[in-house]
Amino acid sequence: MRTIFHLDLDAFFVSVERVLNPTLNNKPVIVGADPAFGRGVVAACSYEAREYGLHSAMPIKQAYKLCPNGIYLHGHFSEYARFSNSVKELLEKYSPQIEQASIDEFYLDFSGCEKIYGSLFLFASKIQKDILENLSLPCSIGIGSNKTIAKISSDFNKPLGITYVINGMEKEFLAKLPVEAMPGIGRETTKLLNTKGFYTLGDIAKSSEDYLCAAFGIYGSEMWNKANGKGSEFLSFPSQRKSISHEKTFSADELNEQKIESVLFRLTGKVCHSLREYNWQTSTVSIKLRYSDFVTITRAKTILPTDDDKIIFDTAVNLFRKAFTRRVAIRLIGIHLANFTIYSEQERFFYDEEYIRRLMLRAVTKIRNKFGYESIRIGTN
Repeated sequence: MRTIFHLDLDAFFVSVERVLNPTLNNKPVIVGADPAFGRGVVAACSYEAREYGLHSAMPIKQAYKLCPNGIYLHGHFSEYARFSNSVKELLEKYSPQIEQASIDEFYLDFSGCEKIYGSLFLFASKIQKDILENLSLPCSIGIGSNKTIAKISSDFNKPLGITYVINGMEKEFLAKLPVEAMPGIGRETTKLLNTKGFYTLGDIAKSSEDYLCAAFGIYGSEMWNKANGKGSEFLSFPSQRKSISHEKTFSADELNEQKIESVLFRLTGKVCHSLREYNWQTSTVSIKLRYSDFVTITRAKTILPTDDDKIIFDTAVNLFRKAFTRRVAIRLIGIHLANFTIYSEQERFFYDEEYIRRLMLRAVTKIRNKFGYESIRIGTN
């Protein structure tokens, strides 16, 4: 019998901002784009802001209309990564088997550990208290027989909740939950399911798997299985490889920024190709510059986990432009990726623009693997 924990840091970005600035406590805080520009989205918002109807991924312009008195922050992503690493280090003293699903989500396998820790519900409370006392970060924990149940239950009683779904009670627990409680089902998918008469996970579970497959393709089968309490029982772990990098030494020292950026673009394509071959995402992008007088500098930036060439190149080229301050020719330029997490797409049921782009990038990777890297190129726009 498996026992999987899913630990979800509550309003993580906001919680970190409050550790950095306690005056933000008990106030509606929104991390994301600047509402003055009217573009971009909400990355995270406090529970006080959610009372105004705000939620993550909401257009920042709409958020500002609903909550004009909120405190809008651009965010400190390097700090988020630092706190995330601290949480992982703390969890490692409890379990050697940890899968970091995202910057603020962790799966832990405690199968067969009752004799060691006693009541796993009480043990979850100990972990929760440990993180709150040592890092001042609230979290919610879901416990179940597989990753799907653990993840859904961690969201059941937020914030600072603990929900334990006893083995054999999965279908009963899920039955009355709305369809959007299932990971991967967003607003548009919810509307589509509702038009077909599916309002709860119990409705999906009671339906025919064949019907769902006919209506939704392979995603219909995934929905049916998850609504019936099934899911992956084992954690996934990234390779021990710590980084991916590529460098280019110019045949003649180069001062032309456009040419240097063109080389950086090609190097980015190569590291991203390797990233997708490993099925990883990176959250740390670094560049390396060596001048003609052999002075060498590096610059790094922490970002949200991604394997997208454009996001990684935009990060790298901005680092280069800020770092290239000397009017001395460049001898070498390199790009370095680190802090990997496994990319998982099983929680996606329907295509959106982001998902289509991921499919395209993976198709490019397959073509290059079969016909050579130079067989296809990705544009800069």
